[in-house]
Amino acid sequence: MSHRNAPLTPTGRLRLARCVVDDGWPLRRAAERFQVSHTTAARWAGRYRRHGEAGMHDRSSRPLRSPRRTPAAVEEQVVRLRREHRIGPLRLAARCGIAASTAHRILVRHHLPALTTLDRATGEPVRRYERQRPGELVHIDVKKLGRIPDGGGHKVLGRAASSPNKDRRNGAGYAYLHTALDDHTRLSYTEDLPDETAATCAGFLTRAVAWFAARGITVERVLTDNAWA
Repeated sequence: MSHRNAPLTPTGRLRLARCVVDDGWPLRRAAERFQVSHTTAARWAGRYRRHGEAGMHDRSSRPLRSPRRTPAAVEEQVVRLRREHRIGPLRLAARCGIAASTAHRILVRHHLPALTTLDRATGEPVRRYERQRPGELVHIDVKKLGRIPDGGGHKVLGRAASSPNKDRRNGAGYAYLHTALDDHTRLSYTEDLPDETAATCAGFLTRAVAWFAARGITVERVLTDNAWA
């Protein structure tokens, strides 16, 4: 893939090569016209003579031979252990007598995804679910965060010195972040509210529905957990 700042894209290479090969431009003139070196102009002109337009694209940097590549039997062992036991490169390396980096390259070469993207029970890739249209389902939840008062919290003052989360003076106490998340678009609406009582939650839902409606999303269903609020 060409670098975004490369002086020649495949189209530019083709234009340069045609100027030299088809129109008979001297290499130096073509190099000056396209602002590249003399050797670069000669390389693309040569590729055009040998391969035509197909030669103007980038080639793979993979070597033709890899004499020190891991033996096929070891690769098969790594792949088999990964599929049977679902273990990572470190444990695979220990069992197969190879470096962890080598085990990782083998997994990549065989298109085996990272364990974090797999379901541990089945070994199948975890697929993100989503509803078919915006507003079909909106998730609601509340995150409670302790506010840090001026001067620092218990890590600075010590637990015996103060209980900032229990003292609501001077901005202390808790922050209740109410969030509504659309299942299809992952668009979210959040408010920092003083509590999570039923009245507060109901008011938040009313404002969230209006906020989504202002963006063309009609809320059809709401899903939340079993918290008392």
